[in-house]
Amino acid sequence: MKDRIEKGDIVLINKSGKYHNQVGEVSEVDYNIFFVKIVLVKLDNQQEAFEEKDLQLQTKKPSLKEVIASVDKILEQVEQIPYLPVNEQVELPNRLKYLKLDIPKLDKQVIQKNFDSIDKILAATREADSSASFWQEIDPNLQKISWWIRTSL
Repeated sequence: MKDRIEKGDIVLINKSGKYHNQVGEVSEVDYNIFFVKIVLVKLDNQQEAFEEKDLQLQTKKPSLKEVIASVDKILEQVEQIPYLPVNEQVELPNRLKYLKLDIPKLDKQVIQKNFDSIDKILAATREADSSASFWQEIDPNLQKISWWIRTSL
């Protein structure tokens, strides 16, 4: 079964011409008067419309289950950060646990506020030591959560 292209997915443009072989993120999906699926794709700082047949799915946006798993992976790594200030040693795991509970509720404001706080704490921590191995696990999971928030809520 062919995966349906949805908002937030990453696609490769197969149509020959100006945008051939470029990769972009789907910002909107609509249908024209002939019920042909039209997909708006963000390319750098512009949007272009394509028919679905002219696109190849590169990466599906993360599912709810994948996002919750990403929160769990970050939680595991947070315990390995040796130089977290005392307040953040308590606040960061708590915020991650709350985020995990809030995600299924799909409340954008609560999720975004919590994520921003987590991101801010991690950014400050990264400044202290960005070479530690746990960042290789934290960063892609943080990006996955951010992508889901941006495209799903």
